[in-house]
Amino acid sequence: MKNIKFTAVNCSLVVAVVVILVVSAFYVRVGATADQVVVLRTSGMTCSSCVSKITKALQSQRGVAATEVDLAGGVVLAGYDSKQVAPDSLARTVAAAGFKSEVAQVLTPQQFKSIVGRDLGGQASGGCCGRRGCGSAQ
Repeated sequence: MKNIKFTAVNCSLVVAVVVILVVSAFYVRVGATADQVVVLRTSGMTCSSCVSKITKALQSQRGVAATEVDLAGGVVLAGYDSKQVAPDSLARTVAAAGFKSEVAQVLTPQQFKSIVGRDLGGQASGGCCGRRGCGSAQ
């Protein structure tokens, strides 16, 4: 009788652990791996708030691994998994955040590194200009 109770308790614990692991697996976002880098020509950015808005919008997209925004140059870079998202979709995401944006170029991460001499990875430039209405498309 003791063995039956002990086995039933063990089975219950195993089932509980499996259920917890399965439920947790649905809430864990697997990190995206960038196999492409899109260069977006973007206008309407005026300050660091714009940089933050664009970064958040892109990073909320499935498949985006890294973003950089060059405020002064009017360029947004996004490293993404081409199996999960398309470059035109990323331009539309930036546009939906309130900025005019179009795909200028698509590179591999290796091409990007050979051009700029470093990997893509969260380098945002710019400072707040203090203007209101940041993010309006021009």
